[in-house]
Amino acid sequence: MAHGKKFKNAVKKFDAKKIYSVDDAVGIIKNIASAKFTESVDIAVRLGVDPKKADQAVRGTVALPHGIGKSVRVLVMAKPPKDAEAKAAGADHAGLEEYVEKIKGGWADIDVIIATPDVMVEVGKLGKILGPRGLMPNPKSGTVTLDVATAVKEVKAGKIEFRVDKAGVLHSTVGKVNFEKEKLGENIKAFLATVGKLKPSTSKGQYVKSIFISTTMGPSVQIDRTVVQS
Repeated sequence: MAHGKKFKNAVKKFDAKKIYSVDDAVGIIKNIASAKFTESVDIAVRLGVDPKKADQAVRGTVALPHGIGKSVRVLVMAKPPKDAEAKAAGADHAGLEEYVEKIKGGWADIDVIIATPDVMVEVGKLGKILGPRGLMPNPKSGTVTLDVATAVKEVKAGKIEFRVDKAGVLHSTVGKVNFEKEKLGENIKAFLATVGKLKPSTSKGQYVKSIFISTTMGPSVQIDRTVVQS
């Protein structure tokens, strides 16, 4: 993969073979960010699990203390009076039939869908559209609930969902490069603490193999994996 001059210059500013503490790694990526836009900060955690086994498919949610630096567009699929409750709590969109039709028609202007349990039959029919986009509501992630107001507030405040991919890696955005160093560090530590708690009882050997953080356009910096208690 060919990299531009900025990327090559960034790589020269730190030792890519070295493993850093969370705080030092955050300092490095803030120092080497060079894109003209405000880059996101992404984390990749390689786990020693077999994602093909249902009991090792690590997934969860975490409320990042400082959010991810972008407003999250929320749709709540619910019947009255729950739709009004959702709107009052700050949902961008709420309702049922019109949104089922809009989604079928290709509407995609949302980041998270929350649904009440009684409408999951209708929402389930949209699985082929919502599934590949990671938008399918799920009780495990708190997006299928009767308490729509709390769910909306949590998502808006920075609650994110993550799941291990086929290669055994968890990917997530943990903030923006213009966040204060301490806030970015706290987000990363909150994410990793949650990952640590989700270690499957059936997973043998090393749970966390490696942790890298990077900006959208920049090189990856490795974090000491022992930060996750496992």
